[in-house]
Amino acid sequence: MENYDGPVDRTGEDEVTVQVGSQANGGGFGYGPAAVSVSPGTTVRWEWTGEGGSHDVRADGGSFASQMTADAGHTFAQTFDAPGTTKYYCMPHKAMGMKGAVVVG
Repeated sequence: MENYDGPVDRTGEDEVTVQVGSQANGGGFGYGPAAVSVSPGTTVRWEWTGEGGSHDVRADGGSFASQMTADAGHTFAQTFDAPGTTKYYCMPHKAMGMKGAVVVG
């Protein structure tokens, strides 16, 4: 994840938006920010930029998965209640480094 320099602190916010298709890994192949720290009960909303082709958001371990789409403005939301770290990735661009994390705590 070339766009990763530590989690962005968004604790205390009810909802956090992460861009899907942000500039990273040689094009629109990143999540922005790549990692966020949130409080328990926070909803993370991923919003597609329309860059980099079709993307999805899939949790390691399969706890959630969005649909695959290239549509700008498409959103997918997940609420994180339990403390811990959830890593996720874009299936078609995982090998390129399109990965992210939500740190709850």
